[in-house]
Amino acid sequence: MKVLVVGGAGYIGSHMVKLLGKQGCQVTVFDNLSFGHADAVLFGDLIVGDLADTEALEQLFTTQSFDVVMHFASSILVGESVVDPAKYYRNNFANTQNLLDVMVKHDVKHFIFSSTAAIFGEPQYTPIDEQHPKQPINPYGRSKWMVEQMLEDYDRAYGLKSTCLRYFNACGADPDGELGERHDPETHLIPLVLQVASGKRESITVFGKNYNTKDGTCIRDYIHIVDLCQAHWLAIQQLLRYNNSKRYNLGNGVGFSVQQVIDVCKKVTGKHITAIDGDRREGDPDVLVADAKLIQKELGWEPQYPNLDVIVEHAWGWEKEEYGK
Repeated sequence: MKVLVVGGAGYIGSHMVKLLGKQGCQVTVFDNLSFGHADAVLFGDLIVGDLADTEALEQLFTTQSFDVVMHFASSILVGESVVDPAKYYRNNFANTQNLLDVMVKHDVKHFIFSSTAAIFGEPQYTPIDEQHPKQPINPYGRSKWMVEQMLEDYDRAYGLKSTCLRYFNACGADPDGELGERHDPETHLIPLVLQVASGKRESITVFGKNYNTKDGTCIRDYIHIVDLCQAHWLAIQQLLRYNNSKRYNLGNGVGFSVQQVIDVCKKVTGKHITAIDGDRREGDPDVLVADAKLIQKELGWEPQYPNLDVIVEHAWGWEKEEYGK
């Protein structure tokens, strides 16, 4: 199987490339390395390029053929999307259209899209299933929802079949210790807490302790990166076999509070972690948890690493390797 992984040098993309390589796929990575790392591409060929460069895309699809294209190259910071929406509509929507157009031109019909729970906006109920209303409240979520709608139109008009996987909170690291999170800036909770444990940061800020939860801190759904990639692998097989477009919510199905994450990080690392109380952030719901029953039913997907302790252990292994602490 020939797979193009756009954004394959980033956190999620690089873990996916490793899984594809282990499965014997012929992998090509297309990444501008603005946030990705060339040394994270453990299998296949890396082509440094940008989705805004339509000539580079044309050359790529003229010289190579692909059975499926996977797209992980999005801008993902909610706060940044509010102050610089142009960047998000350009990169997440317009550049994705560049990719889809060259796929249509070269008759590549199968597309896996990295979507997000942010398309749902404020939850009207939890856990959140696929039928939940889509009312994104920031440009990041809107840009992703626009792509999902574009994909429906491209399916009807051009026969381009797609699977959209709506992530909740991807986390953890490669159990072998070869890959992990290297965001700059880092915004995800688990690596931020572990950076306090490793001495890279002095403290972690807890944004609000007055949520309607057991310990007062907000609850989120954390899915191990290996489980997330396994879901993508199953989605590829289903897409190629049945040639039907699908949409799935992808999460652990269990929520953990911010305080639980900090406590588990303390236990796993054996380190003191200084937590500072901060103001509650506008638009942060009490609870965000995925209903992942549909992908479990239709693809037979089950999380291999649902336990928060194991997620943190793998992330801590990477943190220690990365910073030598």
